[in-house]
Amino acid sequence: MKLRIVTPLAIVVDEDDVASLRAEDASGGFGVLSQHADFLTRLTVSVVSWVGGDGAERHCAVRGGVLAVRGGREIAVATREAVRSDDLSALDQTVLTHFRSETDEQRRARVESERLHLTAIRQIMRRLRPEGRDPMGF
Repeated sequence: MKLRIVTPLAIVVDEDDVASLRAEDASGGFGVLSQHADFLTRLTVSVVSWVGGDGAERHCAVRGGVLAVRGGREIAVATREAVRSDDLSALDQTVLTHFRSETDEQRRARVESERLHLTAIRQIMRRLRPEGRDPMGF
């Protein structure tokens, strides 16, 4: 099978002879072998691992993304950020921890932004509402 892992800035992995692949989505880990049915899923922050035609296992940490299997012969992964390494323990200890902490920071920033947005809407509604009138006009 052909495997391609891309970010907006680079092609991180481009291999033609992949025997099997293992990845993780919200439902858990899954595997892909040759002739797999067409498939599309959203990946979590995790490690994508595959076995090349030479039998060597390789790994790439991904910061979420989308995985697509096409025609049972092509696997494409699009992700915001990816780091390839043959040392699985190094990926797990450093890269995944970094990706997860950034994801948590982004989630907190998004929640704070939503809070500010809702507060602004409430203040606008208070200014637009005449004194003593019900907001529904009754």
